[in-house]
Amino acid sequence: MRNTRTSMARRTALVAATVTAGLVLAACGGSSDSGSGGHDSHTAGSSSSSPSSSAAAHNAQDVSFAQGMIPHHQQALEMAKLAAGRASSAKVKDLAARIEKAQDPEIRTMSGWLKSWGQSVPSAMPGMDHSAHSGMAGMMDPKDMDKLAKASGAEFDTMFLTMMIEHHKGAVQMAGTEKTKGAYTPATSMADAIITGQTAEIKEMNQLLGRS
Repeated sequence: MRNTRTSMARRTALVAATVTAGLVLAACGGSSDSGSGGHDSHTAGSSSSSPSSSAAAHNAQDVSFAQGMIPHHQQALEMAKLAAGRASSAKVKDLAARIEKAQDPEIRTMSGWLKSWGQSVPSAMPGMDHSAHSGMAGMMDPKDMDKLAKASGAEFDTMFLTMMIEHHKGAVQMAGTEKTKGAYTPATSMADAIITGQTAEIKEMNQLLGRS
């Protein structure tokens, strides 16, 4: 009888030990899951904060690129808008429309960069003073713009294409400097896109002028 009681006591102790071990393991498992969840949350938080960190990674060249390319694009848009009512060639009108479609969003993007960097944004007012930027690569002076605004038909087509080729060459030159010296990845990526897109348009415009 004593042996039976001893055996039962041992079994009870073993069961209690097993249950306790199970609870300890479960608690450890819960701790591990919680830790994993916490790590994932931290990782996600780090990822979401990385754009802010990269946004600050710009240099003086990036600022110069945006502040120069905005008025450069604005003049191109001003020239392109004239084509709708003055060009005689459907191909010139189509090109002008594509220039507007590509460059207008880029102006907004670059303006956003400058604002986030605490830098001044060039004015986007219609009838901008081109003389202030006439020394920039490819920019037309006020006399050139006046002549274009007064031209129409085939004369406008030739003048527009000739002027826009020079304008695009200036933009490609500016974009090349940004690619080489810029630090802000979105800006250098835009510069690369400008080089690719506007080089192709230069070739197209030369073909329209019969130069190829």
